[in-house]
Amino acid sequence: MKKILFSICLLGTVSGLRAEDGHQLWLRPHASVPVKVVGPAKSSALLATARQELQQGWQGTAGATVTLKLTKDKAIKYDGFRLNAQGVQANTERGLLYGAFGLLRRQQTGQAVAEEISNPSYEYRLLNHWDNPDGSVERGYAGQSIFWRKDSSFVVTGHDRALWQQYARANASVGLNGAVINNVNSSPLMLSAAYLARTKAIAGALRPYGVRVYLAVKFSSPALLGGLKTSDPLDPAVIKWWHAKVKEVYQQIPDFGGFVVKASSEGQPGPQDYGRTHADGANLLADALRPYGGLVMWRAFVYSPSDKDRAKQAYNEFVPLDGKFLDNVIIQVKNGPIDFQPREPFSPLFGALKKTAVMPEFQITQEYLGQAIDLVFLAPMWQECLRSDTHQAGPGSTVARCTDGSVYAQKHSAMAGVSNVGLDTNWTGHDFAQANWYAFGRLAWNNQLDSRQIADEWLKLTFGTAAQLAAADWDAHFLAPMTQLLLASREAAVNYSMPLGLHHIMSATHGHYGPGPWWGPPGMRADWTPPYYHQAAANGVGFDRTTAGSNAVSQYHEPLAAEFNNPATCPDEYLLWFHHLPWDFKMKSGRTLWDELALHYDHGVRQVRQFQQTWDAARPYVDAERFAVVQNKLRTQSGNAVLWKDACLLYFQQFSHLPIPAEVEPPMHTLEGVIANDAPPLRRPAGQP
Repeated sequence: MKKILFSICLLGTVSGLRAEDGHQLWLRPHASVPVKVVGPAKSSALLATARQELQQGWQGTAGATVTLKLTKDKAIKYDGFRLNAQGVQANTERGLLYGAFGLLRRQQTGQAVAEEISNPSYEYRLLNHWDNPDGSVERGYAGQSIFWRKDSSFVVTGHDRALWQQYARANASVGLNGAVINNVNSSPLMLSAAYLARTKAIAGALRPYGVRVYLAVKFSSPALLGGLKTSDPLDPAVIKWWHAKVKEVYQQIPDFGGFVVKASSEGQPGPQDYGRTHADGANLLADALRPYGGLVMWRAFVYSPSDKDRAKQAYNEFVPLDGKFLDNVIIQVKNGPIDFQPREPFSPLFGALKKTAVMPEFQITQEYLGQAIDLVFLAPMWQECLRSDTHQAGPGSTVARCTDGSVYAQKHSAMAGVSNVGLDTNWTGHDFAQANWYAFGRLAWNNQLDSRQIADEWLKLTFGTAAQLAAADWDAHFLAPMTQLLLASREAAVNYSMPLGLHHIMSATHGHYGPGPWWGPPGMRADWTPPYYHQAAANGVGFDRTTAGSNAVSQYHEPLAAEFNNPATCPDEYLLWFHHLPWDFKMKSGRTLWDELALHYDHGVRQVRQFQQTWDAARPYVDAERFAVVQNKLRTQSGNAVLWKDACLLYFQQFSHLPIPAEVEPPMHTLEGVIANDAPPLRRPAGQP
């Protein structure tokens, strides 16, 4: 321990920057100058927050007067704002707060403050927390829950409130206005008196920053919590129970946002248990919430072990119900048809539901992308999905436009991100995982933003100082190379883990961390095992979803269906998603499929090694504490990439019987050794502080 501390101190003498632990996120304090804030005569917590943020963070002219003005401007949408050098105008108090943060962000990143209107793409912009009542976090890699703990007394401490306010401030700074504070695999306890009381306290702490609280609820709560004989959504007693429970919630939390529901999925109870439809279940809750302005966000993540292609089931179940949901129901759809894989084609539900509001669900926590170890910037992944053209209403019917109200008339629009926030000092377990929280908020506000701009902003806010931002060497030697690193990191992760359309080939032994194309304990249902997805055999590899296979391509609108169906026109990045092809299949590059696969894996390893060199060169521009932590994680990621390459190539070589190309680095592991260790846990167990 003494040696480690000594090395960190030594690094501090190199950079000359004060140590930082990452807790301030992208909201690190800056030396501010006095400013006079003139606002509406009315007093409210939101307005007080907006004034305080401007006074604490002003970087403009000393002594300037900034005006916050409530208006009725038809050009301003939702909680958007009109911004100029003199101040902020908005139709809502939330809009004034977001405008204040927008003004400060422009000052702190060196952007010009010009006359502009900034409207959010989506009305509701939420984080989903998969936090459990005992304080653990499913797919969380940053410690225990900030909301719940094992302590059954539920005493709310001053530390709790301070932490919740810091969390809310971070959300407000990027325009997020909602938080689902418990796991979609919900416990009926969440609607009990004790948990509602703590939810009320959380809502009180988040309210001054414009963040509304939502709860994920268990569909069988009437029976499990209410003691009813059934939870059938058409049963009068069940209907009465939900109406009474919703009234109880709103009596405690008047601005409660609504419910998120995972039903009839992965063993979770739902309306199908009673022979009812998703619409029956969602509408039951929506009707109870409607008088209070609450929403139901009903997840479309459904599949059963009997389906021959898991990727098709959500489309098959929800498209026939289009138009049958109440208008305060939004169907929450994962970006791809399987499960937050490193790369998936967009879900065919986007655009296919024309009479029902649909919201994208992205995963900020890196369940399949190295968790809190690997540096993977997810904005390019989400941008790829949002800009994908569904062709459902003609060319230009992108996922973004089909979900934000531009293509189809819908009463509400929303976007959700599965969070990785925990009690770790830096909130996310990896300093660079903070970039994904930031990026999600910025894209939820503006789904047309470019990943490069988001990376540029985040790096300046998170690592820059006023002196550095004014220096050419910082831009050339830190900002430019680190921006490029961020933009390349997702593709690198795809290359060293699941290239060319491979998917779901990770090991589940250690929570989806590390390779496992062989993984599948005896008795495990097939669609929970990698061989179900890669279908590797002597005659080739890949899942046949063409018209000759599962016909999943038919769920995509033309011309995509024909494009995906033909291996000659299917994009390389989706090739093995839609096709089972021989190992000697000739790729567009002229190489065989086997050689192309091997070169992708090798390229991913080399990319991560370059990331290490880029970060090492950044040492003079980063405080010692964060530099050392990130450097260590990059070392681990480099080893992880090699493990993925070796394990997958050696495993698939058993079927291809082809040599690994000479230009590919020879394996340093043996297949037997990797399988025996099954991707040893290079991180601490999930949920541990």
